[in-house]
Order: sequence, then structure tokens, then C-alpha cells
Amino acid sequence: MNRDVRVAVFRPDDDRLSDAVELLDSLGATPVPDPMLAVEPTDATPEDAEYVVLTSKTGVELLAAAGWSPDGATLCCIGASTAAAARDAGWTVGRVPEKYTSAGLVEHLREEVSDATVEVARSDHGSDVLLDGLREAGARVHETVLYRLVRPEGSGQSAVMAAGGELDGVCFSSSLTVDHFLDAAAERGLREEAIAGLNDAVVGVIGPPTRETAESHGIDVDVVPDAADFEELVCDVVETAAPTYRE
Repeated sequence: MNRDVRVAVFRPDDDRLSDAVELLDSLGATPVPDPMLAVEPTDATPEDAEYVVLTSKTGVELLAAAGWSPDGATLCCIGASTAAAARDAGWTVGRVPEKYTSAGLVEHLREEVSDATVEVARSDHGSDVLLDGLREAGARVHETVLYRLVRPEGSGQSAVMAAGGELDGVCFSSSLTVDHFLDAAAERGLREEAIAGLNDAVVGVIGPPTRETAESHGIDVDVVPDAADFEELVCDVVETAAPTYRE
């Protein structure tokens, strides 16, 4: 089966983007790489706490490079890739929720964090669901912003392609990639056209929060993988977008 489909991915311009391009190539799709996120480190490190929550591979890598370690804290990681990066850094991962979401971690920790100190270390765009949920469970919560996520200058070619009906699929890996995609389209005066183009394509999102963001802007979501895993997202989008036959 010929899988000649053009799929846009919005990962930061590092190994995550090159890995996404390689994956799309291996699936027979045509990659459209358009980084919608760039990382600006703050050089901050987590405060001492009984539990430390890390929500991304990026956060792990920044802390490992700074020489930080969890010491005696129980390290909690949202997502398999975050946990794998933490183990690669030589840290012991104490908790990984079954559902790779903020709500999933709150549910996982709810019964054990009453009166405990919990340090949440993440980007500047983290969901309040995590902080509020942990506080409601009785934890004393502090947040440290490890990095800021900004839209790279020059991003947005995928929005032009979407507006022109030139994309067959897109993979939104966070709510922020949706927002930045639409900002890039608006800068070019193509916001409504880009949304219309997305709605003629296969739109994949990493999980329910990203779906909610996309749908709030009038974007029809076609694919949400069972696990909040980027590779699974890409595979599902290509499988859905690939034609079953050619005339």
C-alpha cells in the first residue's frame, strides 16, 4: 500500500524532531517538520521536598546537565519517556502513573501525599490540574519553572500548507503546539483557512487536554492514541490518513 501522505510534526528542533522525521520516513509518509516549540532554560533547580514531580524529558535533561539529583526524594515522572530519561540519568524513579497526565498523577498519589511536601518542576506552561489536585489531596506544593516554551522565529510553513490543502495529517504533541500553530497562521492572515485545511486532514493529538484545546478552536480531532506516546500518535495518524487503495 502506497502511504504517500504529508504529515506535519511540531517537535522542538533537536533529536525529537529528527526522530519524528525518521519515524515518518520509515512509515512511508512525507514528513513536514515545523518546530513550534523552543526551550529557554531558566537555570532553576527544584527545592528540597519529599516528592519531586518531573513532567518531561526536557526537564530531566536540563536537571541532569546541571548536576541535580533527587537524593532522598520520591521521584515521580509523568510518561514513559520522562521516566526512561530519569533512569538514564542514574536516578531511581519511584512513581509513574498508569495514565500519563496531570490528573493521572494526582490520582496515583492522592492517598499518600497528605501533609507531604511536593515539588513540581516543569515548563512555564504546566497545567493547574496538577498543582490544584495535589493541594486538594493535602500536599504542600511548590512549583519550579525549569524552562520556558516559546515559538521559534520563522515557524509556520505548515500553516501555509494546511491553508492550501497540502497536508494529509498533523501530530499535535501538546496544547501549546496547537496555540503556536494557530498564532503562526494568524500572523500570515490564514487562521481560518488553516483551520479549514486541518479539518480536511487527519488531526492527531497526544491526549485529552490537547484534544480539548484543539476542539475549542474549531479543529476537528480524528486521532487520540490510547497512550500519551508520540510514536504511537504518529503511527495512528499515518494509519488513518493512508489511503487503502489508489485508482
